[in-house]
Amino acid sequence: MGKTLFDKVWDAHVVRHLDGGRDILYIDRHYIHEVTSPVAFLGLKNRGLKVARPEKTTATADHNTPTIDQHLPVKEPGSRAQLAAFAANCDANGIEHFSLGHPKNGVVHIVGPELGFTQPGMTIVCGDSHTATHGAFGAVAFGIGTSEVEMVFASQCIVQPKPKTMRITVNGKRGIGVTSKDVILYIISKISASGGTGHFIEFAGDTIRSMSMEERMTVCNMAIESGARGGIIAPDETTFEYVRGRENAPKGADFDKMVEEWKKLPSDPDAKFDSEFTFDAADIQPMITYGTNPGMGVAITGEIPSSDGLSGSDKISFDRALEYMGFKEGEKMIGKKVDYVFLGSCTNGRIEDFRLFAKYVKGRKKADNITAWLVPGSKMVERLCKEEGLDKIFEEAGFTLRQPGCSACLAMNDDKIPAGKYSVSTSNRNFEGRQGPGARTMLAGPLVAAAAAVTGTVQDPREVFDIK
Repeated sequence: MGKTLFDKVWDAHVVRHLDGGRDILYIDRHYIHEVTSPVAFLGLKNRGLKVARPEKTTATADHNTPTIDQHLPVKEPGSRAQLAAFAANCDANGIEHFSLGHPKNGVVHIVGPELGFTQPGMTIVCGDSHTATHGAFGAVAFGIGTSEVEMVFASQCIVQPKPKTMRITVNGKRGIGVTSKDVILYIISKISASGGTGHFIEFAGDTIRSMSMEERMTVCNMAIESGARGGIIAPDETTFEYVRGRENAPKGADFDKMVEEWKKLPSDPDAKFDSEFTFDAADIQPMITYGTNPGMGVAITGEIPSSDGLSGSDKISFDRALEYMGFKEGEKMIGKKVDYVFLGSCTNGRIEDFRLFAKYVKGRKKADNITAWLVPGSKMVERLCKEEGLDKIFEEAGFTLRQPGCSACLAMNDDKIPAGKYSVSTSNRNFEGRQGPGARTMLAGPLVAAAAAVTGTVQDPREVFDIK
């Protein structure tokens, strides 16, 4: 029987099989940031150890960083101390560290691919759940806990049970105004926020194949929002061309040799998956969430569904979500009030997202009731925005380009949505309080966010921008 892409990469990195279905897995690249590494560094120090392979570790500050005035000391004492400790820990262990203001600084899951650290066939971990992003390259990438971060520090290995496999195939041409974020929100709305539990999802089909690498990263980034352990996409010419020439990628003949190896990674034709789903891209419209988990999503022109058929804890959760959001069953999403718009995060903070947003707000004006945070995912994205004049387009429309960071994806820095306010966010989670205590989050793609930013309400971008 043939092997899946996931099985090929996983099996090639198994150091030893353990009892109980667990494996000791070698890790090719370990990404770290300032939030989940301090305790792991402390544990290592208490054991009298140093990081085993610092050259396999990439460190960048992102979660606690401000997105304005980064040249000044960080105001919040806790964040300032955490960032300082992060830098000191990296220095003590010989780890290259991208601090605030560094030209390579940015959100960890954006700078890794930009710099060519992320490559097909790798195993990649980080103390951050959205490590799944790197699966877009044909890598087995997943988030780990703090004790596991320490384990990788100490041994460059991790003990893990091998997940089951799922394949989600999407075929057909995307409709007008449908972004990769809409595709993954649609998938999660169909299989639910727990439908992928226990699995690694391979995304396949010609719809996925037609996506750019940045779009594929958005899809894999949110695989875990279905409960999956991670997402993965087979590498192809699109992948190879993205990696080619990047700073830490192989060069010349070495690159060509690696490409020949990477071409062997896609799932074999007779590979078997534990679960399979197939969707038609023609059924997907621009999406938006109405509840408090990413699975509670509908087409932008749709209505909030009824709780009919739900019972027990499912109905309790549904009712609580609508109460928190201030919504009711059967209401249309079009016209819903919006106070904040957030463009950014490891889901939609790449240059293609900013180009798309700029294309449609150009010549228009930000709605007076909207506070907009446009936060590039890295210094490289920020630089490209300025080189391409996107910042000028934003300024003329009433927006301001901020500095890189996780920003309003999560309430760990100054960019918090106030209690009771509504945010259309291009990030990945809409849990209660995720963007700030009492904040109400509606997840969407950059186009839906742009439409909300210029109208002040939830609107169909195809209508607002007359997209044909």
